[in-house]
Order: sequence, then C-alpha cells, then structure tokens
Amino acid sequence: MSGQYQEKNQTIVKKTVKTGISFGSALAMVISYTAWHSVGWAILHGLLSWVYVIYYVLRY
Repeated sequence: MSGQYQEKNQTIVKKTVKTGISFGSALAMVISYTAWHSVGWAILHGLLSWVYVIYYVLRY
C-alpha cells in the first residue's frame, strides 16, 4: 500500500509544480505587458516566470 500512496503523492506534487509554473508565467506576462506595453518583453518575462514576478515586486 505504501507504494500506491507514494505514487499518488508524486503525481500530486508534479501537478502542483506544473500549475505553479504555468501560473507564474502567465502572471509575469500580464505584469510585463501592463508595465511595458510590449509583447516581446512579455514573452521574455514569461520565460523567466517567477524570477521576473519576484523582481517586479521587490523593484516596484
């Protein structure tokens, strides 16, 4: 039974991480586009994801 429990926990963690990364990218792109009005910068900041979000919060 512990094998099934461990697999279930790993699946939950993987889904949570994927959702967090996706949300971070979307949030970074929205912040970037709102601040700079540039699709290019929004794409770049979306790739940086949470790094840009944290930078923006600390800087502004």
